Amino acid sequence: MNAVEINGRAGGAVGGPAAGARWRRAVAPLGRAFVALVPSRRLALLVAVAAPVWLASASTVGATLATLLTVLIAVAALADALTTPAHWQVAVERAFPERLGLGDTVDAHYAVRTVSRRTLRFTLHDALPRGVSVGRAWSNPQEASSNRPCTLPVTLTGRERGAWLLGPMVLRVDGRLGLVRRALRWTTGDAVAVVPSMAGVRRYRLLSLHHRLHDVGVRALRRRGDGGSFAGLREYVVGDDPRLIDWKATARRDQLITREYTVEQGQTVLLALDAGRMMTQLEDAIPRYEYALSSALLLADVAIQSRDQVGALIFDDEIRGWAPPTRGRAALERLTRVMVPTVATMTEPDYAAAFRALGERQRKRSLIVLFTDVIDVRASQALIALTARGAARHVVVVVALRNDRLLKAATPRRDASTRRLYEAAAAEELVTAREAALARMRRAGVSVVDVSPHAMTAAVINRYLELKARSSL
Repeated sequence: MNAVEINGRAGGAVGGPAAGARWRRAVAPLGRAFVALVPSRRLALLVAVAAPVWLASASTVGATLATLLTVLIAVAALADALTTPAHWQVAVERAFPERLGLGDTVDAHYAVRTVSRRTLRFTLHDALPRGVSVGRAWSNPQEASSNRPCTLPVTLTGRERGAWLLGPMVLRVDGRLGLVRRALRWTTGDAVAVVPSMAGVRRYRLLSLHHRLHDVGVRALRRRGDGGSFAGLREYVVGDDPRLIDWKATARRDQLITREYTVEQGQTVLLALDAGRMMTQLEDAIPRYEYALSSALLLADVAIQSRDQVGALIFDDEIRGWAPPTRGRAALERLTRVMVPTVATMTEPDYAAAFRALGERQRKRSLIVLFTDVIDVRASQALIALTARGAARHVVVVVALRNDRLLKAATPRRDASTRRLYEAAAAEELVTAREAALARMRRAGVSVVDVSPHAMTAAVINRYLELKARSSL
């Protein structure tokens, strides 16, 4: 029978079970506070230094001295524990963004404040999920005071897409003597959503305003002849049509100024994303599907800025998401709601079902941009046949994600071992078969963009601008 049961049964006069419950509630915080106390390295070193005194405890004087020293250490540790700040004396704030792009790195910080009169020495520990990694820019321990809060800067990087609940924060604070440390815990319930990287949207828009899209590999293609509307003026660059020089603006600014025109033609762009097995392969620890998703959203933003209607279809062995073609400001938000929740799976993609859904839902001639991977002629036989058939009705662009590691493996070094040579031969066979499959698509009238995931965005936007400038639709 434990002490609580004894107090409860003896308690007709002291309140019975209710008094026992009140006693437990009163003692529980004190117990948790002492459990949160841990010895520091300084206390461990002090005990280690005092340990030889016990070797002389065989005599009365030695035992007395050892006992006295032990009591002094225990009293010092207890006094130090009583001087550690309580939970209510410290506040910790985690200033993280609500959204973080996959692969993007952003600045964030922790803020530690205290109402204690003395300087607070602490170390901060944060339990972050696997989808978010943090790069710390400070060295422990840190200090904070009542009139000088401590700000700890960090960098956050999105590693895996999804909604991630942030774990508890633990602050280990030192006592005045540094013998004991207390762990203070905060559970905030904060979350960070790791979404497809849209950092390039702002950059592409900014570069387009300054006519510097060539800095990221996007070529400025101009449509020859009439049929355009005036878009603005800019400085003349080598290669511009001399007929577009605005001589009045040139005279005013004392430098050559040329006119820019935009093509007045609204078209329909359909983004088809393969979310099947091949798109789960990793490229720099990130699935290739994530590269395709980011490039598709960037292309959607460029097309929407060009007043085109943009829709999306995501599929593996079934239709995972569908966004009908729309234009305007709300179009990108609608596409994001449909595309962002999807992830690549280990199922084989059903290209026939995807093209059948496109044929049923979009009868108007459109630009279909298919993000997928091509292995060889035999494995991609259905894809080749369907894209060739679709090219007779629509303008089909197949964005084939190149496997950089496979290309590297196909070129062995001179001092390669026999095993490495066999691996290179197998890799070269796969590369050759893949090129044959892409060549069959091109002969069937399909526009193919064979590109590395890292260079995919600029290449896809270039192809879109080229088709739009040529009025291919």
